[in-house]
Amino acid sequence: MPDLEDLYREIILDHYRNPRNRGELESPPAIRAEGFNPLCGDEVIVYVNVTDGVIDDIKVGGQGCSISQASASMMSATVKGRTTEELDRLNRAFKSMMSIEPDPDDPAPDNGNPADVKLGDIEALKGVVKFPVRIKCATLSWHTLTQALDEALDKAQTP
Repeated sequence: MPDLEDLYREIILDHYRNPRNRGELESPPAIRAEGFNPLCGDEVIVYVNVTDGVIDDIKVGGQGCSISQASASMMSATVKGRTTEELDRLNRAFKSMMSIEPDPDDPAPDNGNPADVKLGDIEALKGVVKFPVRIKCATLSWHTLTQALDEALDKAQTP
């Protein structure tokens, strides 16, 4: 019987070999953002449609290592159909798991204990914290999605 690390490795490889939500959203009003890690060359492109605060559809593209691409697949599968408030809780829980401290200047409300949020397949990435240089690979898609949603919010608030 495989141990937990082997199971996590298999989950990561499955998402890398069979990415979920891969491609582009063609129909407007898709929000598009690109994330790039200059240290290793990972690239993630996120396309997302949000209606009434719900992530209706999401697609991811790009290229890079198995960690960055598997994380993008896991992220897209996890956030699809969720509200932006749920996304905030997921993002905080993911950052906590990756040992990234929340920004003290972040005006977002306290959404409970990150440990209470169930991450599903994303928990397979927790072994990445043993390799600090790979944390940026795992978090790239999350930062890119946040960037896309922030840009969309800024556009919506601009008269």
